[in-house]
Amino acid sequence: MTDLMTRDLVVLDADLGGDREEVIGALARVVTDAGRATDGAALERDVLAREAKAATGMKGGIAIPHCRSAAVTEPTLAFARVSPSVDFGAKDGPAELVFLIAAPEGGGNTHMQILTKLARALVKPEFTDALRAAGTPEEVVAIVGEQVAAPAGAAAQPSSTGAEPTPPDAAGSSVRRLVAVTSCPTGIAHTYMAAEALENAARRAGVEITVETQGSAGGSTVAQADIDAADAVIFAADVGVRDRGRFAGKPVVTTGVKGPIDDGDAIIAEALAHAASPNPPRVAAGGGDGGSQTQAGGQESWGGRVRRVLMTGVSYMIPFVAAGGLLIALGFLLGGYEITGPADDIVANNTLFNLPDLQESGLEHALLDSALLAYLGALLFKLGALAFGFLVPALAGYIAYAIADRPGIAPGFVMGAVAGAINTGFLGGIVGGVLAGLVAHWIAGWQVPAALRGLMPVLVIPLGATLVSGLLMLLVLAEPLGSLMTALNNGLDSMSGGSAVVLGAVLGLMMAFDMGGPLNKVAYGFATAGLSAAGAASDAPQLTIMAAVMLAGMVPPIALALATVVRPRLFDSAERENGKAAWLMGASFITEGAIPFAAADPVRVIPSIMLGSAVTGGLAQALDVSLRAPHGGVFVLFAVGNVVGFLISLAAGVLVAAAAVIALKSIGRSGSTDRADAEVPPAPVRA
Repeated sequence: MTDLMTRDLVVLDADLGGDREEVIGALARVVTDAGRATDGAALERDVLAREAKAATGMKGGIAIPHCRSAAVTEPTLAFARVSPSVDFGAKDGPAELVFLIAAPEGGGNTHMQILTKLARALVKPEFTDALRAAGTPEEVVAIVGEQVAAPAGAAAQPSSTGAEPTPPDAAGSSVRRLVAVTSCPTGIAHTYMAAEALENAARRAGVEITVETQGSAGGSTVAQADIDAADAVIFAADVGVRDRGRFAGKPVVTTGVKGPIDDGDAIIAEALAHAASPNPPRVAAGGGDGGSQTQAGGQESWGGRVRRVLMTGVSYMIPFVAAGGLLIALGFLLGGYEITGPADDIVANNTLFNLPDLQESGLEHALLDSALLAYLGALLFKLGALAFGFLVPALAGYIAYAIADRPGIAPGFVMGAVAGAINTGFLGGIVGGVLAGLVAHWIAGWQVPAALRGLMPVLVIPLGATLVSGLLMLLVLAEPLGSLMTALNNGLDSMSGGSAVVLGAVLGLMMAFDMGGPLNKVAYGFATAGLSAAGAASDAPQLTIMAAVMLAGMVPPIALALATVVRPRLFDSAERENGKAAWLMGASFITEGAIPFAAADPVRVIPSIMLGSAVTGGLAQALDVSLRAPHGGVFVLFAVGNVVGFLISLAAGVLVAAAAVIALKSIGRSGSTDRADAEVPPAPVRA
């Protein structure tokens, strides 16, 4: 451990400042003074940039800020026991034990391996208790070294409790065995903390467990022999479990990754109960879990399940929408809006050496009156139309995938195509995807002979689900869904004046509320689905809805960037750095650029940006701004109808949101200086 931590890298019972930025800055100077970094300020910036992406505070008063940095000369682990404790974003309170992990830029996976070992140690109460009781830096180095000095990569290997197998008793029973998979969205700390928590809980219960960590520090893989011998499986994951079909037929507990960290004993007990039950939830042959998912030991709510399913479909649909919509918009730019009519004929009968006749093709409005540009416009429009044609099939296919895993994809895509054939649009895609997923999930639960299991995911489930759901769509649901879609389109066509403004304001509120989350995706999905219905019309209401949604999504990051320039004292150094990037992110319609600000101060930031986005959405509708591109921000002004109205709507919302956030952040502040102007604290005195 001496190459990772020395006594010079340990600070005990020191006041390093009142917030995480000051603590990180002090630890960066500790690393620099120890000769492990060439530029303390650069290291501090890199750590704060990582901190802005996601808080590193952990349960139990622990924080683990970390980064790769060009200023670091060798992998380093610094530690501070701070007094008073400092908020690092953990839900249960501030941190008093702070580890700074710094690795050289381009240093491979080193800092992830260190973090993996450290994360697994942090769930051991004896480890954190020893750190709290340590009296000297040398003791800290020894305690950390004992826990974390395993060979590189050790933490990434499949692990078990290490408990001695229980000998068979008089009844002939043997030790109970479990397997588990842990995985969090970033694949860093929580993945390995959950694995360690499960192992500790299994040890206490006298159970053998093998854990597969699907994380960033090199994933492990549970041997098929261990899976076959297991009595049950635990999926502790906030993202999809890779290759879950390996566990087909096993009793299953599905929980969020924090479930074992919060109460590993309950998760182990639930798995053992499922193993003993005559009719437990099982991992389906097609890869689904075959039962209700749980969250932290409880049942996932129906609302949560519906949201997860719909968001999966929308998330996978968006790349088709973005690529197709932008290509269509570029086609209109080069060939004019008339390109929709002759595009197929031009692509089929013309080449670069046989350009179309503009007069015969009706393309007098082609850019620069150029036959070459008109031909390129036809190609781009055709490519975009083909990509955009996957909007509803992709939505339906991945909704079915969220319900039934991979066997649901084929019937889901087919139901999306059926929805297009019967003119039910995205509503038909949602219904068809849910129907295909439910039928596929039902068929996957059939008990079939072992010889037929291999045919289930590739033949039986896709065939049966496509047949059943297809017949229901065509024979039962086509007419009511078609009538509903017609009524929706007629309602949009009739919107004008106040009703359109209200719709724009509501969509603006949705876009800003969770900045890329479920409500944002619902509003965006509603707008992009309408583009396909707008066709070549120049005055379709769907075009104004798309403009309102994109403008509203641009407001939050731009407004917060503006606020950091107008009143920098109201923001810490990390937020001011984020503000520099937020300009471009907002201009590009990347609403997520506002997330670091909202995460740091949700009570003030979120209402402010919602107000600004609502103003922009309503104003865009009032000014009849239209848009044919589903993405791109200011870089697709060529696809905007009423550019002046576009810019006025955007500027108004940005100014309102920026003024609101400045006003709210100013409430309750005293004095003329804050962290932006505060004197940099001196390097801490080491114990």
